[in-house]
Amino acid sequence: MLQVSFLRDQKARVLEGLQKRNFKNIALVDQAISEDDQRKKIQFELDEQLSEMNKIAKEIGSLLKEGKKTEAEEAKQKTADIKERSKTLQQELTKIEKSLQHILYQIPNIPHDLVKAGTSEVDNEVVFQSCEVVGLGVGAIPHWELATKYNIINFELGVKITGAGFPVYWGKGARLQRGLVQYFLDKNTAAGYIEVNPPHVVNEASGYGTGQLPDKEGQMYYINQEQLYLIPTAEVPVTNLYRDELLDEKQLPIKHTAFSQCYRREAGSYGAHVRGLNRLHQFEKVELVRIEKPENSYAALDEMVEHVKEILNDLNLPFRILRLCGGDTGFASAMTYDFEVWSAAQEKWLEVSSVSNVETFQSSRLKCRYKAGGKTQLVHTLNGSAMALPRIMAAILENNQTAEGISIPDKLRPYTGFDKI
Repeated sequence: MLQVSFLRDQKARVLEGLQKRNFKNIALVDQAISEDDQRKKIQFELDEQLSEMNKIAKEIGSLLKEGKKTEAEEAKQKTADIKERSKTLQQELTKIEKSLQHILYQIPNIPHDLVKAGTSEVDNEVVFQSCEVVGLGVGAIPHWELATKYNIINFELGVKITGAGFPVYWGKGARLQRGLVQYFLDKNTAAGYIEVNPPHVVNEASGYGTGQLPDKEGQMYYINQEQLYLIPTAEVPVTNLYRDELLDEKQLPIKHTAFSQCYRREAGSYGAHVRGLNRLHQFEKVELVRIEKPENSYAALDEMVEHVKEILNDLNLPFRILRLCGGDTGFASAMTYDFEVWSAAQEKWLEVSSVSNVETFQSSRLKCRYKAGGKTQLVHTLNGSAMALPRIMAAILENNQTAEGISIPDKLRPYTGFDKI
């Protein structure tokens, strides 16, 4: 959430950033500033009323000591009138604070200066590509056919049990999935990330804290009776560990990794581009979360990018890195790098990781701050996938298929216990 002081003091920059995002409802900026002006006016009057009431309370004591009961009673009545006015002002203040917060929740983060303007994924910048890519040629088949051929993923059983987008991993498919999770966690902890096993459901405050609410409310599964949400990523519960926390400078940086199931409704998606593992409602993912001092956050982002790059190199998968344009950057992010692996059988790029710096956008909502040199300020938060499993699985199957079966990358063999499917 952007702070009103930033909207006011950096208005030209804010409007330029929102334009870079193609954000249409820029009138919200002026509305927020106007609401804040009104909030300040009400707060000023309320403070004056309370100050006057305290002053009169002292006068009443003096009047009573002097035996001036009539004057004391008049002062008491004046105090009662002020209390009533203060009550009205407090109600007005609460109402306008809620209105202001609602407006601020609708304004996305401002992109970093390096982020270019653009309207969609076609305007994203390719900043790195590991190698030239080619199709597998005659006889190559997509992962959903490989899954059936080798009996490692059963999509029909998932439909039977739950519905489309909930596959069942079977035999060596399940072992490969489990091996990938363990490999990712081991890579992350070796790089200094502390592992966390968080809840897979969160309350509304947690959803608002990291910006999933209200922006992505329609994409989240909601448990009505308990008023809880199934998480779309471990970023939500892990980052919320530090909601309403005042950290000491010595605690930073904080680096966490977490494995979780992820749940996304992805309503209205149909067609070949979502077949098989390309897009699921439930999937497994290993996440990275960092909490940094502002001056260190972009160096931390670069470090996260290099870390994910190393993982993909270890898996020997062809991949590329894109810096997202303004129109494709997520609501909360100031800068995002997407990692895409080459699906040889489908002959298309598949996103497998997204690494983002959201600066103070989440910490402002979370009220997560740190104290250094007597000064208190908001931290920067970062998050990234290392990695999301479905499309990594698809890429491993498709890029490693041979006439004899599917070859398992060398780095994964200690985790799977086999070298071929």
